Amino acid sequence: MSKVYYTEDHEWIRVEGDEAIIGITNHAQEQLGDLVFVELPEVGRKVSKGDAAIVVESVKAASDVYAPVDGEISAINDSLEGEPGLVNSSAEKDGWLVKMRLDDASQVESLMDEAAYLALVG
Repeated sequence: MSKVYYTEDHEWIRVEGDEAIIGITNHAQEQLGDLVFVELPEVGRKVSKGDAAIVVESVKAASDVYAPVDGEISAINDSLEGEPGLVNSSAEKDGWLVKMRLDDASQVESLMDEAAYLALVG
């Protein structure tokens, strides 16, 4: 079974083997408001933990989404091109942003579990 981890920058990461699905949390999309554009990276791009990897733009502001771990972008959520609002309606499911091949799966152990994240945004 996959486990979900969270960052202080409001990203979530669900690890499935040596690949992970990444998105922004429901809390983050609520703070941003209605998304109007999502700029996704190219498949094959290498990212390091903390790199600005994605840009989400709402009616309020543009915001960077940071890579929670080191890896290579293996897929992007093409549905967001025509429907960025999927992030608002389903931030932690259908509104995922990218999939990554992990360089070091143990990096997720330094991230928060759901209880710690909920305490942070409490």
